[in-house]
Amino acid sequence: MEDSSVFALVGLPVALALIMAGLGLSLTPDDFKRLLVEPRGILIGLANLLVVSPLLAFGVAELYGLGAAFAVGLVLLGASPGGTMANFLTHLARGDTALSISMTALSSVAAIVTVPTALTLAVEHFDAPVGDDVSMLGTVLRVLAITIVPLAVGMWFRARHTQRARAAEPRFRTMALILFLAVVVGAVLSEFEKVTENFTELALATLTLNVAAMSISFTVSRLARLDNRQATAVAMELGIHNATLAIAIGASVDDSLIVPAAVYSAFMFVTAGTFARLVHRRNAAAVATAPA
Repeated sequence: MEDSSVFALVGLPVALALIMAGLGLSLTPDDFKRLLVEPRGILIGLANLLVVSPLLAFGVAELYGLGAAFAVGLVLLGASPGGTMANFLTHLARGDTALSISMTALSSVAAIVTVPTALTLAVEHFDAPVGDDVSMLGTVLRVLAITIVPLAVGMWFRARHTQRARAAEPRFRTMALILFLAVVVGAVLSEFEKVTENFTELALATLTLNVAAMSISFTVSRLARLDNRQATAVAMELGIHNATLAIAIGASVDDSLIVPAAVYSAFMFVTAGTFARLVHRRNAAAVATAPA
């Protein structure tokens, strides 16, 4: 078995499962109940994440005239849920971390439907030469196995062993970052020639998607009268996708699909980190003046 096959079939699913289990350690049922208690922020955030982001990815792929496989890979990335790194950067930016975590949790569950649907539609729209390998049911089962099951295990462990789970959270957060970086490096190395040959084209497309998604989602959130801290959380979710999921699902279909997510991952922390720095002071002031 080639190294790239081992990476795609073994390394990626294991890494993503561990990351999702770590996310589960930070979640409680209240993170899902928040949709009923505070629906406006959640619904606006999810609408941006589940509708605006995939549509933007379709538009950017058309705008730059990406090859079919790369276009599908970009849409797959755009349809992927937020990740634990979005929660972390929202915290650093003094955004609404509870909203960020809730969006990540709910969008991760919704990914069972949204990711396979976006993948299928993109393959058909761009007439990508991977159609025979795309099975809606197969993709649903892959997403379920490597995201929802470990997420549920992490939540179950937290419910049964709350103190141990809280103590383990920082270690799992560090492990998640290390695993994420390992996945990106592995994706780049496994498709090194394609990444280097198409880096300029994909860098422009992925940067456009990243900046447009964060800008539009922040603006829409403010127009919908969410406060700055809530709008920050929404923008971070749109800027820091679960690229590990996009790479894992893409690799199971066609190796070319992972290249956009690998390129996107190379700089998304730079743009999101810059945004966090810009809004930090205003958000910190809002926290300081908020009623106890």
